[in-house]
Amino acid sequence: MGQEIGESQFRPADFAEFDRRLREETALLESWLADRTFSRGPLMGGFELEAWLVDRAGGPAGVNESYLARLSDPLVVPELATFNVELNGPPVELEGSPLTRLHGSLHGLWERCNRVAAEIDCRLAMIGILPTARDSDFTLSRMSGLQRYRALNEQVLRLRRARPLQIDIQGVDHLHTTHRDVMLEAAATSFQIHLKVDALHAGRYYNASKILSGPMVALAANSPFLFGHDLWAETRVPLFEQAVAVAGSKLAQRVTFGLGYVADTIMQCYAANLERFPILLPHLMDEPPERLAHLRLHNGTIWRWNRPLIGFDDDGTPHLRIEHRVVPAGPTVRDSIASAALYFGAVHALASRAAPPEDELPFAAARRNFYNGARYGLGARVEWLDGTELDMDRLCLDVLIPTAHAGLVDLGVAGSEVADWLGLLRERIETGMNGATWQRRFVAAHDNDMADLVQAYLEHQASDRPVHTWPV
Repeated sequence: MGQEIGESQFRPADFAEFDRRLREETALLESWLADRTFSRGPLMGGFELEAWLVDRAGGPAGVNESYLARLSDPLVVPELATFNVELNGPPVELEGSPLTRLHGSLHGLWERCNRVAAEIDCRLAMIGILPTARDSDFTLSRMSGLQRYRALNEQVLRLRRARPLQIDIQGVDHLHTTHRDVMLEAAATSFQIHLKVDALHAGRYYNASKILSGPMVALAANSPFLFGHDLWAETRVPLFEQAVAVAGSKLAQRVTFGLGYVADTIMQCYAANLERFPILLPHLMDEPPERLAHLRLHNGTIWRWNRPLIGFDDDGTPHLRIEHRVVPAGPTVRDSIASAALYFGAVHALASRAAPPEDELPFAAARRNFYNGARYGLGARVEWLDGTELDMDRLCLDVLIPTAHAGLVDLGVAGSEVADWLGLLRERIETGMNGATWQRRFVAAHDNDMADLVQAYLEHQASDRPVHTWPV
């Protein structure tokens, strides 16, 4: 979905030809996976960070066009709404000091982005859902001026037969509202962790990513408030799932945890893309089948919480990445990289086990863990590999941090690097103070003032001190 398209209106012939090309490219991908055509280099990690542009009052600032023109950096691109942007960083090999390098890359870019934002009297915020955002902020007049977004909106509404989208979230409070376009997707911003893997083992890493999704969303939760309602610890999860829902059947949902693990190879995801998900954007491209352009565009309109991505190395060799999408943006660059440390280490350790962990944890349990983690954060109850139930914070402290430690060491990450970043994460979990907890405690202490919350949040965020050290 990062690529621009030339139109937003399509004919039946466009859908038919796109389907033909999609099937051709899917068959080609299957042959590549069978022939081991894919890049087989070392594990590499990267990120995408979605952020808000915020005005002096702490509300959304719809100025991304002028902001991006002034910034003029190809690593920072527009997102769906005029008050959102996306920051990207170069990937790093996961050995030596990769976490410190990722932190330096993102911190430097973040600082530069904020300096340029100050020149137009606004700031950047990395936060899952901006607490001051109102329903009235999410209108088509505030959609970024790219054809792909207008086409996405039109095609989602076409599949819904123009029925309004229903947002119904039961949390601490209950929010029910309707919306007539996809703009509420812009309310949910994330820190997407990328892991480049050997395609031969991608199925194992993909399944391990699903198993880790519950703990990851719980320890990183940072989105408790939407339109003045206190909902889930990570309200971004139900909001995003409902904001681009295309039909009543769960089989047709475009934002999904999925229906199971992959049994053999990652090819099962792309086969499901072809057979289960209607084409949204039949944009025809003058590209050879070997570029998989139509397959990649179609995959970009299916927002699995863990999504396989096809890319190409500099020499043209295809590679495969896992995009772990469960972590919200923020609270700080340092917090984000600490969360990534746990993911990189634990996913490698789990995927490398002689006995596949997906054989020990039923998919239904992994799915329950994910939604419980999103709803209750570190206070959730979860099921783990041996079938026992335990508290989420104990799972993270007693099982996953040691697992991540072993995985990072096995990758060749320096011992001091492992101790520093996992130590920061351990302190977050021991205090129970992730972004969602801090926001809720601040609001309870300050008479539910969302504007004060955002201003205090931005001040603390600028320090890059981890959230568990922030005063309320």
